[in-house]
Amino acid sequence: MRTRPAVRAGQYTALLAYLAFLVFPFLWLLSVAFKPPRELGSLHPTWIPKNPTLANFRQAFDEQPLLHAAFNSLSAALSAAVIAVALATPMAYVMARRRTLLARAASGWVVVSQAFPFVLVIIPLFLVLKELRLIDSVPGLVMVYVVWSLPFALWMLVGYVRAVPVELEEAAAIDGAGRLRTLVSVTAPLLAPGIVATALFAFITAWNEFFFALVLLKTPEKQTLPVVLTHFIGAEGAADLGPLAAAAFLATLPSLVVFALIQRRITGGMLAGAVKS
Repeated sequence: MRTRPAVRAGQYTALLAYLAFLVFPFLWLLSVAFKPPRELGSLHPTWIPKNPTLANFRQAFDEQPLLHAAFNSLSAALSAAVIAVALATPMAYVMARRRTLLARAASGWVVVSQAFPFVLVIIPLFLVLKELRLIDSVPGLVMVYVVWSLPFALWMLVGYVRAVPVELEEAAAIDGAGRLRTLVSVTAPLLAPGIVATALFAFITAWNEFFFALVLLKTPEKQTLPVVLTHFIGAEGAADLGPLAAAAFLATLPSLVVFALIQRRITGGMLAGAVKS
């Protein structure tokens, strides 16, 4: 059925409005990052800075240890992503291929667990980490990130495993391949887009996370980048807008770069032509 021109125009208008809604904060952040103090205090702000400057970036690096905080965030995010994917992949395969009551119950628990607010779980997590002597440590924070991202990562990978035709595994078994050989040579390559997408989700979630890092990390040298960004805001709530915008802009770049590098693997059709008709 053909779409009417008015309906199509409305769809494109809604899409453009949604894109503008998503892009506006980033563009305004970029604009503020390059504005001198006089323009930041102007009653008539402009999109494009009249006198762009890099002083906000220099001031941000002089006032706070952004590079060290970024290294802490990168270490925690990469570790959490790798561990979460390594744990979720075999679990997702079992849940997708074994349609048992236990697997269905586990799937239901994964969905329900996403409804738990941060405040509800922070006290039990704090007590557990205290017993393990992992309070105020990056490994303890990584453990929390893995626990928090694992349910959604598992839910994502179950869908990718179910999209892999069972006939491929059956054909490999007929050819004499064992279970392990089938998983490594047949199923795992087809799951690569799902694994990459799940790792990206876990990385971005850990990189942008603020609440757990604020509660669990007290030593300034161990704090992550989102926590350090709050140091640009004074006790009375007055923010140093220029350096804060510059630091926040730099903090968003890793997520954008990671997504740009692997987005082709996410959208690539690696299942195309896998099953012969």
